[in-house]
Amino acid sequence: MFRASVREFAEGELRPRVERMDEEAKMDKAVIKQLFDLGLMGVETPEEYGGAGANFFTAIIGVEELSRVDPSVGVLMDVQNTLVNNALIRWGSPEQKKKYLTRLAADTVGAYALSEAGSGSDAFAMRTTAADAGDHYVINGQKLWITNGMEAEIFVVFANAKPEEGYKGITAFVVEKGFEGFSVGKKENKLGIRASSTTEIIFDNCRVPKENLLGEFGKGYKVSIETLNEGRIGIGAQMIGLARGALEAALSYTAEREQFGKPINSFQGVQFQLAEMATEIEAARLMVYNAARMKDAGLPFVKEAAMAKLYSSRVAERVSSKAIEMYGGYGFVKDYPVEKFWRDSKIGAIYEGTSNMQLQTIAKLITSGK
Repeated sequence: MFRASVREFAEGELRPRVERMDEEAKMDKAVIKQLFDLGLMGVETPEEYGGAGANFFTAIIGVEELSRVDPSVGVLMDVQNTLVNNALIRWGSPEQKKKYLTRLAADTVGAYALSEAGSGSDAFAMRTTAADAGDHYVINGQKLWITNGMEAEIFVVFANAKPEEGYKGITAFVVEKGFEGFSVGKKENKLGIRASSTTEIIFDNCRVPKENLLGEFGKGYKVSIETLNEGRIGIGAQMIGLARGALEAALSYTAEREQFGKPINSFQGVQFQLAEMATEIEAARLMVYNAARMKDAGLPFVKEAAMAKLYSSRVAERVSSKAIEMYGGYGFVKDYPVEKFWRDSKIGAIYEGTSNMQLQTIAKLITSGK
């Protein structure tokens, strides 16, 4: 039922808006409102805070089904659930949960601010600082590549409160858009997932109340690592949804397009390519689902999450590229959907941990016998 309702929304409300949102590089506010109305922005959030109280796997299904139509909307839901809500559910105080989770489930978009210009894969090289000023902290610095940066009102922000102690000084904070000294900077003009805003955010003596420290002081590295481990499964779901969308478009087109007097899907060369695409998607999908179920079962899942993200992002890129070729010249123009799927797929190998970082994680775990 849940999958069917998300798919109905994606087909009926989202699909007619996809091309325009991509061209304008802007998320339709009506789409965001409908995501909240359907409960998709607080899937795991406990019912007492206005959420659905469902499991992680349910959120993954939602991300997959939205991404089948528009991966930009899929990642909006993904960041809200697997990063922002997740961090607050796991590390928020009772007061923070009541104050922020209720808003995030009802009508407020969240964002996750970790990356900086010189701090990407080396996340702990961050230069954003947080100075103790009595009843509040003063944050200074800049963050880059912040998904949902234009729409968000609540940010989970990482800053170093004791730079002399290296990563042990990194601390997480909940920062509101209206806080003094906070501003949204440049919005990036991107290759893909263009309707999803990606921005710089700036902290210029930003005042953050002491009660907005998230989790323990100096344990921000733990918050970031553990939330991103779950976030990678969400990106895996985005990528398999994208790949499914591309394959379905290819199946439809090859059944209609005729050459030499018959549909091109009657040629073995095309049939075999479609079969390879479907098989790779199924393998990636099972890896993502397995990682999500392991997370829900309380089992170690870091290796499986890294594998799922690595493989699903590769599959999404391959399948969407092959779909373009099946469309021939039509695949290269914006009148047809497959070129967008290919553009959207590229980010899968980059954000929430590059493919090389996933390989490093997998290698470290398998060589240590885990």
